[in-house]
Amino acid sequence: MTDQELMLDVLETGAKRREERRAMMQSLGAYAVAGVGLAASTFASRAAAQTVSDADILNFALNLEYLEAQFYSFAVNGVGLPNGSLTGTGTQGAVTGGRQVNFTDPVVAQYAREIAQDEIAHVNFLRTALGTAAVSQPAIDIGTDPAGAFSTAARAAGLVSAGQSFDPYATDENFLLGAFIFEDVGVTAYKGAAPLLANKTFTEAAAGILAVEAYHAAIVRTTLYRKGLQTPALIDATEKISTARDTLDNPVDDDQGIAPIGDSSNIVPVDANGLVFGRTTGDVLNIVYLNGGAVPKGGFFPNGVNGNITVSTAG
Repeated sequence: MTDQELMLDVLETGAKRREERRAMMQSLGAYAVAGVGLAASTFASRAAAQTVSDADILNFALNLEYLEAQFYSFAVNGVGLPNGSLTGTGTQGAVTGGRQVNFTDPVVAQYAREIAQDEIAHVNFLRTALGTAAVSQPAIDIGTDPAGAFSTAARAAGLVSAGQSFDPYATDENFLLGAFIFEDVGVTAYKGAAPLLANKTFTEAAAGILAVEAYHAAIVRTTLYRKGLQTPALIDATEKISTARDTLDNPVDDDQGIAPIGDSSNIVPVDANGLVFGRTTGDVLNIVYLNGGAVPKGGFFPNGVNGNITVSTAG
């Protein structure tokens, strides 16, 4: 089968769901144009209700950066971050699992090394910005145990059956799917947190990290898309992961995989106005805790995150 025939097959199998989502996004886009003031007041109300500080928001982000940095560091280097980059307030936890990937595609290996360097730099940058207020790394699960976070996430998405494990370090493709779980969530987390920051310097810093996370997400999505032309199951897997994330965070179907929409690719997941959506801190925790309810821990953070923002949102 030629690349063109493969693409046509992918288009045919994914068209119905993608067209439905595009129609929904157009509806949401029209609402957004009319309701910018309402959205702003909603964010302001959330900030007032939570009475969160800029340090709380940055520490929340630091927990997520610990997770990403450890995953990429192990995948690329075979070891995690040094202990000097993990200390701080709250209970410091260990990393479960993680190992080096034997990359067979040199392009994927190069991408992985670049992303790892960026994520480690994010950890160090946020720790420096927070100073003595920085939280320590909480316990993190990036292992391959059948009962672990990656396997649980993969089962929720229908990628593996009950009792089976998912190993993101086994192949280039598995690594990319593991990265796909994180990167889109990171982008939407920074988008959602930006309106809650009061300090201009912190807002600019968050915007800078948001841009980098978006680049990372685009790299992962583009690479999966390219490989998906030869192995359409990869594109289907991103749709299943996207659906699982949507099921966990809130009732709105705004998450997107990489299946083409009509005759165009879907590397950049945006609404009808070309804007990326944001997630609340609670929505983000729903996904990383792998739980759609209001809980203080689970999934990739078995003992919860450190700081003042720790509970997910009841869906």
